[in-house]
Amino acid sequence: MAPRRILIGIAGGSGSGKTLVARTIVRELGTDRVVVIDQDSYYKNLEDVPFRDRDSRNFDHPDAFDSELLKLHIRELLAGRGIDQPVYDYSAHRRLDETRRIGEHHIVVLEGILIFVDPELRDLMDIKLFIDADPDIRFIRRLRRDLVERGRSVDSVIKQYTESVRPMHLQFVEPSKRHADVIIPEGGHNKVAIDLVKTKIRDLLRERGVETIAADPGVRVG
Repeated sequence: MAPRRILIGIAGGSGSGKTLVARTIVRELGTDRVVVIDQDSYYKNLEDVPFRDRDSRNFDHPDAFDSELLKLHIRELLAGRGIDQPVYDYSAHRRLDETRRIGEHHIVVLEGILIFVDPELRDLMDIKLFIDADPDIRFIRRLRRDLVERGRSVDSVIKQYTESVRPMHLQFVEPSKRHADVIIPEGGHNKVAIDLVKTKIRDLLRERGVETIAADPGVRVG
């Protein structure tokens, strides 16, 4: 029977640098058998909600996510089976008809603000990382991302941050830090922490009889 795949959870506030850490780990490991799963892809589909009402939804509460589908897909990947991951349109707050086919990988990296809130999801993780960053840095990063990548306006980003992002961070995200195995300040720029995580991952691969692969500039990220 094939060894159980490895699941690395990367949590932290919005704009903390989770994606940079995920990409750094993948690049430094040097393997094309790693996939990054973004919790944001599993937002519930608001297609049946009138468009004018979608922006008022709280997207930073655990109930905003289709957690059951996410857990099902993670279990499938850890068992070595492929999935059809949803593709989410952030500007329209709905799922697209297309999906993203993800096949077999030795390592699954799951990143998201609330992935440590669900105990069932936490129990699936081999390594839990929490990325810590100052609130002002997180806000600036989120503002830049939402303007450039998600087609948002400055006013809508500020409104969402004050009404839901910040209070939900204090209620759910920050307390979930206690479940982390490692807390990483400065995110992907913290080379010492990244090196420690890489060593642990390689140890897990060896324990499960999976040969590590040398660094490859054409590494696959997601």
